Amino acid sequence: MKKIGTILRFELGNYFGSKSYLISTILLALLCVGIMFAPRIKESFTSGSPSSDKETDAEDESDQENESVYAYYDASGIMDEGLLAQVYPDVKLQKCKDAAEVESLVKSEDAELGYVVYSTSEYTYYVYNKGMFDDYTSTFDSYLSMLSKKQYSEAHDLDFDELMSLDYADIQAKEVILGKDSTSNYWYCYILVIVIFMLIVMYGMSIATGVANEKSNRSIEILVTTTNSRDILFGKVFAGTVATFFQVGLIMAALLISYNFNKDYWGGFMGSVLNIPSDVLIAFAVFGLGGFLFYAFMYGALGALVSKIEDLNKSAGTAQMIVMIVYFVVLMNLTNVDGLVIRICSYLPISSYSAMFARVAMGDVATWEVVISAIILYISVIGMGVLGGKIFRNSTLRYGNPIRLSRALKELKREK
Repeated sequence: MKKIGTILRFELGNYFGSKSYLISTILLALLCVGIMFAPRIKESFTSGSPSSDKETDAEDESDQENESVYAYYDASGIMDEGLLAQVYPDVKLQKCKDAAEVESLVKSEDAELGYVVYSTSEYTYYVYNKGMFDDYTSTFDSYLSMLSKKQYSEAHDLDFDELMSLDYADIQAKEVILGKDSTSNYWYCYILVIVIFMLIVMYGMSIATGVANEKSNRSIEILVTTTNSRDILFGKVFAGTVATFFQVGLIMAALLISYNFNKDYWGGFMGSVLNIPSDVLIAFAVFGLGGFLFYAFMYGALGALVSKIEDLNKSAGTAQMIVMIVYFVVLMNLTNVDGLVIRICSYLPISSYSAMFARVAMGDVATWEVVISAIILYISVIGMGVLGGKIFRNSTLRYGNPIRLSRALKELKREK
């Protein structure tokens, strides 16, 4: 343990002595603080300004100039323009003499969209480029439905306003969530899954690169003569873990503290992303740390299989592939965290770091499930550390072509 501590201090000295590491950490933390303080600073400059009235007038004029234009042609003479204006109060409605004019206006982009109405149940919708979340037809469907009801009311001597009041009755619903609110928890869970994925890939490769670099310049030969090769790997992994979580912790602390200080200025806009419950943060720390250690040992061992930095991507491809598969599987099932796929992944050490965290954040999971998953993960971390140490020991003084992982494992079996 004493030698691991010595290596740990040396590696941490390299991390914290690196200007790029310190500058990037400080800049990212300051950037987060600056973003969170932006609404407060903006308000301090704009409130009470004598030119605010002029700016408001200018904004109103600009809004009028940028007002959306909808073209329409009433082919059957059934449309109620007053009702149409009620449905589209903030839109400039341009009546056309035929369908060709509607198409021409939309094609030239003088109108954002257009409608040609043939009856209360049939119309043509024109748009130049249809967006992914285009729902303009549903709004117009509602208008035609209202028009149909108005015509029916007039034909049968009914009160149209009374009929519509029944359709749009003011219904008050009180929502009581007894478990987790997956809708509001989704975004911060999504972001944190991406964060831990990026940490594993970026810093895992950094650890592997450090091992491969020492092997390529032969400095590893001096290290293994003075200390156990397993201690070298453990020291490097622990140092990388401390440096990683220090950096992430500082940035997240700066973000969350500055947000809580300025949350009133955001008007709840960032609440669904940054109002992270304490149990979710604890789960992220526990499983994120375990997952990082698991893959860090794997990356460190894989880095010892090569003699040249340029061969590292081939060796580390196995770990990269596993991490990528887990990442996509978890993200694709994030809307169904109580499903079978996530449940299975939450107990596998290669995926529990993100799957169990997602279940804690968004799903229904018992405490004993979390404890068992954490125990499996940390036992696997120890196992991966021991296995990685053996691969590291057998590979550090072997040079030439990259050693295949399957060959390294076979040699370990023969040693037994």
